[in-house]
Amino acid sequence: MSTTVRIVGPNEVRRCSKCLLPETQETITYDNQGVCNVCKQHEYKNESIDWVKREKELRELIEEYRGRYQYDCIIPYSGGKDSTYTVYKLVRDYNVKPLVVSFDHGFYRPQTMANTKSVMKQLGVDYHLFTPNWKVVKKLMAESLRRKGDFCWHCHTGIFSYPMQVAVKFKIPLLFWGEPSAEYTSYYRYDEKEEVDEKRFNRFINLGITADDMVGMIEGVDMRDLEPFRYPALKDLKAINYRSVCLGSYIPWDPKKNSEIIKRELGWKGAPVEGVPPEYDYEKVECMVQGVRDYLKYVKRGFGRTAHLASLDLRNGRITPEKAQELIDKYDGKRPASLDLLLHYLDMSEEEFEKIAMSHVVAPHKHDPKKIKKGEPLPDMPQWDRTK
Repeated sequence: MSTTVRIVGPNEVRRCSKCLLPETQETITYDNQGVCNVCKQHEYKNESIDWVKREKELRELIEEYRGRYQYDCIIPYSGGKDSTYTVYKLVRDYNVKPLVVSFDHGFYRPQTMANTKSVMKQLGVDYHLFTPNWKVVKKLMAESLRRKGDFCWHCHTGIFSYPMQVAVKFKIPLLFWGEPSAEYTSYYRYDEKEEVDEKRFNRFINLGITADDMVGMIEGVDMRDLEPFRYPALKDLKAINYRSVCLGSYIPWDPKKNSEIIKRELGWKGAPVEGVPPEYDYEKVECMVQGVRDYLKYVKRGFGRTAHLASLDLRNGRITPEKAQELIDKYDGKRPASLDLLLHYLDMSEEEFEKIAMSHVVAPHKHDPKKIKKGEPLPDMPQWDRTK
């Protein structure tokens, strides 16, 4: 693949010469050949890591905690490809006894719930599902959308803080997450062991807003309402001698291959997702409004989910730059039909939504609403809950 450096104009968005990710991506930088730091991390992952040694460290870590507590570990679980593979791998290959913990963000799709029920039965694990107060969630969505251009604060914080709270309450010190963030961004690198801890939580998970902050931002809630979104105190985590790590720090992580394994071994089913080519039916299938989240990213940063997926396939040599650009042009940036559902939940007009989104555009990207086309609704949309 070409790494020719091209001179860009002052108003043109620069892109990686290998994976095509633009400069509006968080934490991205380029070397003098125009190659981004995420691509460089991928090279390091493939060429410099002793994965045999890493896997030995994984076995040692599991044995350190095995049988000492009610459960060997906690596995946070969304029902998507990564968390499903994590449970599958740890149970089938390492014979762990986990407590699988899900934080229900309020948007699980029917197929996700069916997948989860089937997977838990097949693997024979204990499963804990928590659903927060929907009225509080709606207030949090509206507030984070206005402040950060991202309505998913409750999802980001809940998914990462609630399993940690369960760890403290049940005194289960070891937690296994799925892919490391180095697979997609450069908040962390593959040459460092990424701990899923409070530093990581505050670094890029919670959008710079804590649960305590939210109490002062929205009316009609107190700290008891925000408790599920609060990261446990460090002293409480240290008291149980906690470790919170990514399985992908110890074994090579390949989302496409992992999804093929869980489809074959567990009958896990993918689904169409708004703004995503059908060949990626394993990606972000859990959430009813994933299309809105990706659309917001497109408005703010000029690229969406397809660009992200194409960048992964480019790094892995699975597609050509020409094919990647073709997919990006065809699928990214369409107005998702699921936006109607989110606006219904939030009692918000589309004009207000667009105004908020436009206020968060990242330069040098410039968004032109007039060029946006409507996307097709997903086939399972009639089954989605519209309770406000």
